[in-house]
Amino acid sequence: MLHKLFGSRSAEMVLYYMLAYEKGYAARISTIFGLSLNAIQKQLIKFEEAGILVSFLEGRTRIFTWNPRYPFLSELLALLQKAFQYLPEAEKSKYFKERTRPRRTGKPL
Repeated sequence: MLHKLFGSRSAEMVLYYMLAYEKGYAARISTIFGLSLNAIQKQLIKFEEAGILVSFLEGRTRIFTWNPRYPFLSELLALLQKAFQYLPEAEKSKYFKERTRPRRTGKPL
């Protein structure tokens, strides 16, 4: 829905991922959406250069998160939340209903 506004489907998916999970890294985002790692990395770098995202190293992994100092962050998040509501339920459940915490030790499968 927003890919025309942001220029590509990968840009739209990166922003939806960040909306849903608040932080992430290129390989994970690439795996979830089935997009090329290179395309996701380019989008993350583009958003970081624009000041929308910031990154930090956690071990050897570069983690991206929202930049709280971005002047239009609240407006961007409001736009993304509104657009996210109109995504088909099948797409929401396929991409955005995922465990983010590890399973408790000893818990049966």
